[in-house]
Amino acid sequence: MKCHSKNDPNKIAIIGAGGVGATTAYALMVQGIASEIPLIDINKEKAEGEAMDLNHGASFVKPVEVYAGDYSDCVGANIIIITAGANQKPGETRLDLVKKNTAIFKEIIPQITKYNQDAILLVVTNPVDILTYVTLKLSGFPKERVIGSGTVLDSSRFRSLISRNCGVAASNVHGYVIGEHGDSEVPVWSLANIAGTNLDNYCPICDKTCQSNNREEIANKVKNAAYEIIQRKGATFYAVALAVARIVRAIIRDENAILTVSSLMEGQYGIEDTCLSLPTIVNSTGIGKVLDLPLNSKEENKFVESANTLKETAKKLNL
Repeated sequence: MKCHSKNDPNKIAIIGAGGVGATTAYALMVQGIASEIPLIDINKEKAEGEAMDLNHGASFVKPVEVYAGDYSDCVGANIIIITAGANQKPGETRLDLVKKNTAIFKEIIPQITKYNQDAILLVVTNPVDILTYVTLKLSGFPKERVIGSGTVLDSSRFRSLISRNCGVAASNVHGYVIGEHGDSEVPVWSLANIAGTNLDNYCPICDKTCQSNNREEIANKVKNAAYEIIQRKGATFYAVALAVARIVRAIIRDENAILTVSSLMEGQYGIEDTCLSLPTIVNSTGIGKVLDLPLNSKEENKFVESANTLKETAKKLNL
């Protein structure tokens, strides 16, 4: 395994031992991705409890050390995952969270950089695109080493819903959701395909009796999935933890995997100085290359609108 720095490639620190942080630790542990996982939380007792619970399953997985730590335990970590922040409340948009969580990040990021200047920072806390931008500005890290979980989960939801609608395995569905991880996200229908067959060509030969308006229904389900889950159980954490584990695996194993992570835009579709999700090559350096998709005009316009929405919000933070 390659590592971009002198850090231990298999040491993954997690900031925030709440539902997402603890479940991410569980996903990393079960998948055998990490050998050392310090859980760092303002509530040390909570982190200790999560670590104890996870360690009691140690005999069922590959060797891994999980423990409650503090910021000094970020030393030597290859990846630092940030899940800490205020929770999204029922009826609250991700953008409503921005001021609360920006204030929290102004406390967290200096503590991280005090102990580790070489790690890849993986931001999961919502609103993830703005907080990825906040992290980039506060840390001073190069853009390649500041990544947001972005629309990796949204793209998975998109593929999953198409697969159910069309009666095929999700692994044979290829498609992306780009832009903001939130209300202005853009499903790229023009490039979605099943086993290489564009949906416009696949649908006429499909045995399912779908209607054309199913696309709008699917897009709305993807966009509103978090709100639906929060309304029913208070928070989302299983699927997002799996999405984070997928990103971590791509980094640690230097996979050059294409994932819709959030990163700094530098001229894509005329967009500058904001963080958004596009299909991106992810490897041991973090962000490899951001890909420009051949979007149709409607999709490109929506993507630019998504960027403008986030940029206006970020301006109010006076970073």
